[in-house]
Amino acid sequence: MCQPFGDDFCRRAICRMKEQDHLYKGLKKYFGFDTFKGNQEAIMQSILSGKDTFVLMPTGGGKSLCYQLPALLSEGTAIIISPLIALMKNQVDAMRNYSEEDGIAHFLNSSLGKQEIEEVKKDVVSAKTKMLYVAPESLTKQENIEFLRNIKISFYAVDEAHCISEWGHDFRPEYRRIRPIISEICPRPIIALTATATPKVQHDIQKNLGMNEAVLYKSSFNRPNLHYEVKNKTDQIDREIIKFILSQGRKSGIVYCLSRKKVDDFAEILQANNIRALPYHAGMDAANRSNNQDAFLMEKADVIVATIAFGMGIDKPDVRYVIHYDIPKSLEGYYQETGRAGRDGGEGRCIAFYSRKDLQKLERFMQGKPVSEQEIGKQLLLETAAYAETSVCRRKVLLHYFGEDYHEPNCAHCDNCLNPKKKVEAKELLITLLEAIIALKEKQKADYLVDFLVGKESSDIETYGHNELEEFGSGADEEASTWEALIRQALLDNYLRKDIENYGILKITKKGKEFLKSPVSFKVTKDDEDEDDMSDLESDDSDVIASAGSGGAADPVLFSMMKDLRKKISKKLNVPPYVIFQPSSLEAMATSYPITLDELQNIPGVGAGKAKRYGKEFVELIKKHVEENDITRPEDLRVKTVANKSKLKVSIVQAIDRKVALDDLAESKGIDFNEMLSEVEAIVYSGTKINIDYFLNEVMDQDVIQDIYSYFKETETDDLEKAQEELSDYTDTEIRMVRIKFFSDMAN
Repeated sequence: MCQPFGDDFCRRAICRMKEQDHLYKGLKKYFGFDTFKGNQEAIMQSILSGKDTFVLMPTGGGKSLCYQLPALLSEGTAIIISPLIALMKNQVDAMRNYSEEDGIAHFLNSSLGKQEIEEVKKDVVSAKTKMLYVAPESLTKQENIEFLRNIKISFYAVDEAHCISEWGHDFRPEYRRIRPIISEICPRPIIALTATATPKVQHDIQKNLGMNEAVLYKSSFNRPNLHYEVKNKTDQIDREIIKFILSQGRKSGIVYCLSRKKVDDFAEILQANNIRALPYHAGMDAANRSNNQDAFLMEKADVIVATIAFGMGIDKPDVRYVIHYDIPKSLEGYYQETGRAGRDGGEGRCIAFYSRKDLQKLERFMQGKPVSEQEIGKQLLLETAAYAETSVCRRKVLLHYFGEDYHEPNCAHCDNCLNPKKKVEAKELLITLLEAIIALKEKQKADYLVDFLVGKESSDIETYGHNELEEFGSGADEEASTWEALIRQALLDNYLRKDIENYGILKITKKGKEFLKSPVSFKVTKDDEDEDDMSDLESDDSDVIASAGSGGAADPVLFSMMKDLRKKISKKLNVPPYVIFQPSSLEAMATSYPITLDELQNIPGVGAGKAKRYGKEFVELIKKHVEENDITRPEDLRVKTVANKSKLKVSIVQAIDRKVALDDLAESKGIDFNEMLSEVEAIVYSGTKINIDYFLNEVMDQDVIQDIYSYFKETETDDLEKAQEELSDYTDTEIRMVRIKFFSDMAN
């Protein structure tokens, strides 16, 4: 016979039922919902019962509600610490819509004036305010600390908690001070929330906030409604993005760019192509930024172009696509930004454009930072590169990064699963890889291991004497890229793991050790061979856009005809063919079919001068080809560019007209001499005629100038590397300066 429950158990059970009833009534009253999503109810009960609570929940999972409803139901004011001013405003506006009182939610940050701050404090003191959003910088101000010490605080919510960790994608040093300030104000329960945290970042957050005993609620990071795609970044990127956006009609989308300037420029280009787009970045004044955010939320704009580093903080449920013009600095950043798509469970396209140059640029940005910070940044970039370059399911790679396994053989919602690569047996290669790791005593990172396998004698390998080991060069029969792909697959299949505490050193797992004792089949996806060969380009549709990374023209027939025309003109004018138009310019023409001189000026490497000098015959040829082959040129597929507003280029041309020495000019502009030459090269390659004879005659002998000039006149290419091989007696700088003179004389 069952024993009756004790009185204490019954009291707790009744208490839980009342609490549960209280939550559901509050959910219905304030938000109009009847049921909770996922772990929401358990999370709320945890914080309401006074427990520290850690919430790992992907974007769109309903994190905000986890602290908003408990705040409304608790006595006192909840302090919500958030790094994004835009998100604060967005959430305060939303909360006011749920209540009859505007004072129910406020924010306290640098965007407020003195009088506004006083009004906020008045509402808080009078107990009207249930939620006070505070920027971490504002929390550290002594006047705010004193104010908060005198009010009743229900709990603290630390939103975007990944900002605490140096391994997080948006590290903020001021977040490290949250715990001591909370202790100074008034210790209360803490709920920390983030949409992106690897196990390492999760540990950092809990340790720093002093909540190692916190109740952890971790939701799956899988967003099944999102489609992931990575494209190689080419000079046709603007056209590709515009074509895609126009195909989406009036759907909402976000385009992320690396720099503020690119945000402004690309927003203008989209506007010029009849797309309702607005820019959004930290360099804009607060009023404009707020107006643009509201226009996007109110559907007066379809596209927001934003910086990656700033982060948007816009809670819009029906964003249908997120495009990364530049690859982000980390997979966490990428995951969070793509997570802004399809928050309502509807479709969400996530397209990232990737080039190794972008990663190199990001790596250069880290120079000058502490070595440990550079090492962390480099590891995060390597993870991003691995994701971009992988041939396996992108969902599997993303989830693995966040410590979650994905067992489906095909997600059917990423480019790699929709176009699967051939799989090949790689059992012997995995054995070689694991033996090399053992030989190196499991103390090296992936890039070092690849060099060791292919037999590359780097200074580090020689210093450690690893080139003397039997396993050195044991994988020389394979390309470095093969070993990189193999390491990625071995990590995904749990044969290897990365020791994140030691900047990504590779360790063999238990499964890997068992494999060495008793090898089994291990298959890896085989990447396609180099696709850059023009002869491999075939298309049944003459109006198809060049595929990303193809390196060839979309219309090989037209490309061939234009090459013949270029050759004919070059013979007539006695100049090398490349002087007339670069091969890349011809490829772009064979892709976008310019049939007027104005359209021709939009082609990379073709300015007004060059279009006027050489363009007539080319646009006539293209126009005839378009008409004869009935090629459709829809208005919405032609990228309209905005006027070039580069003050730097204009000032350089003006300075050269005044015969200012190029080295003095570089110094006055705050750039090095090589950067100055790159700017001048871009000017002459676009068709502007300039004269730098005054500077050449001052710094170079006349016979040297003549010798280099003659080389370019006789060769079939302006390729700098080939010129350096042929003209080995001269410096790179000398060759580049004379090449500028030659191009300006002959082409413009």
